[in-house]
Amino acid sequence: MKPSTNRMLTRIKSVYLFIRQNGTVTTQDIVDEFGITPRTIQRDLNVLAYNDLVISPSRGQWKATNKKIKRTS
Repeated sequence: MKPSTNRMLTRIKSVYLFIRQNGTVTTQDIVDEFGITPRTIQRDLNVLAYNDLVISPSRGQWKATNKKIKRTS
């Protein structure tokens, strides 16, 4: 796997865990936490939403779904 792909997957996993831990968060909360551009965060959230791991109950807010996932270390 390319290093850039590995970084992206690690970042997406971190964003997902941040959302699960904090409940409903805004896109800006995630930007502030990770120091990444809003556009990059939006792409990461789109990946998570496509895989039914997060939903957006209202514009700019995100929360984790109850979908079961396998956790690896």
